[in-house]
Amino acid sequence: MSYPNTKLYIGGQWQDATDGKTLDVTNPVNGEVIGTVAHASHSDLEAAVAAAVTGFKQWSQTSAFERYKVIRKAAILLRERLEEAAHLLTTDEGKPLTESRMEVNSCADLLDWFAEEGRRTYGRIIPARSVTVQQYAVKEPVGPAVGFTPWNFPMSQIVRKLGPAVSAGCSIIIKGPEEAPAAPAFLFRCLHDAGIPAGVVGLLFGSPAEISEYLIPHPVIRKVSFTGSIPVGKQLAGLAGLHMKRVTMELGGHAPVIIADDANIEAATTALVGSKFRNAGQVCISPTRFLIQSKVHDQFVETFVKKAGAFKVGDGLVEGTQMGPLINERRRAAVESLIEDAVGKGAKIATGGERIGNSGYFFQPTVLTGVTTDMRAMNEEPFGPIALVRSFGELDEAIEEAGRLPFGLGSYAWTSSAVTARRLAQGVQAGMLSINHIGLGLPETPYGGVRESGYGYEGGSEALEAYMNTRFITHDQI
Repeated sequence: MSYPNTKLYIGGQWQDATDGKTLDVTNPVNGEVIGTVAHASHSDLEAAVAAAVTGFKQWSQTSAFERYKVIRKAAILLRERLEEAAHLLTTDEGKPLTESRMEVNSCADLLDWFAEEGRRTYGRIIPARSVTVQQYAVKEPVGPAVGFTPWNFPMSQIVRKLGPAVSAGCSIIIKGPEEAPAAPAFLFRCLHDAGIPAGVVGLLFGSPAEISEYLIPHPVIRKVSFTGSIPVGKQLAGLAGLHMKRVTMELGGHAPVIIADDANIEAATTALVGSKFRNAGQVCISPTRFLIQSKVHDQFVETFVKKAGAFKVGDGLVEGTQMGPLINERRRAAVESLIEDAVGKGAKIATGGERIGNSGYFFQPTVLTGVTTDMRAMNEEPFGPIALVRSFGELDEAIEEAGRLPFGLGSYAWTSSAVTARRLAQGVQAGMLSINHIGLGLPETPYGGVRESGYGYEGGSEALEAYMNTRFITHDQI
């Protein structure tokens, strides 16, 4: 399958940038340039906004049931075209085909969920204090929106913004990832083929700063959603706040994992190895700080290291590969720097810690033991295949360490005690906590963080609320 050059999608049409500018796209398996992506100019941004206005006027007046049918059709097309989408996604980003298939299927599930929720955005009648008065609240789409999405999940992170937006009746412009553009474009072709009206969805690539500085303050845009780093998220939230724009921020994390001494170690390590090294650790909810109660620390490390060392790393397009490369050389260098710092301060490499081969951006699944809080990796989101392991004595110590950092996105725990589970549920300050399994990110559940990991949700019924205004109307019949 040849890799396509990616264009902009504006007003229902695929087009080059008006000034012809493009950016190179590289394959993380070998570092070679495999294609180009159009780089939006100022005039392209203007055109995208004008199209979003037109799309919103039509789409917001389309019944929720008709919107549902279009969105459901896009989900059906994604499932029918699964293999093509998965191959593009793996070529773009490097993750194994098994993970790419899961991501494409999750996009279809998300579209299904949001389509159904969009049919049920009910208002309500409010009992009045007078028999002549009627009171009711209605829900209406907030207006044209813009979403900024990352490269690590180039399709599903788009759907987490686009799905609730279009289900609520909004139009939305997506600023996609230049590092992985072909899979997002494939998603938009499915939406186009499903019959979504021109201007309801738009796809741009280009300079993140230029696009955000133009779109966020634009008076037409009424909603902003961003997934990415905390520093950039703060900048964009501040810009949106200056213009009173509604904002959803899904920012970075540093997920703690608490393993109590009564945990099922075999089940925990099996689940956590797969989750830790999923997408080479380039996941914002990736389990990262492994806090193991002292009684089972050695058993956990031995079992986890054995499974991590057996992980098959290679080209994601080869069936059987369990972990692909990092996205680029910058990410690999960042991972190496964190490991070097940790080892220099006393951490031990239980497995991994090295590059693999001389082609592409492959890195070994790595486990560091004896980590301490003065190490950079224990304070900065590693965003790579590094598991940081330390022991604790009493449960309160683990809860304190889990909340030490200002982040609060995903978190995990294993215990066979209902009392311990309740203590963790009350004590761990994170937007999401999964106990005894990996259960985050389902379409029907809230997905979001607290503290510096952001605010707002991109899953469950809460996601649609971010794209709707509630208006109160009262009417005296006299």
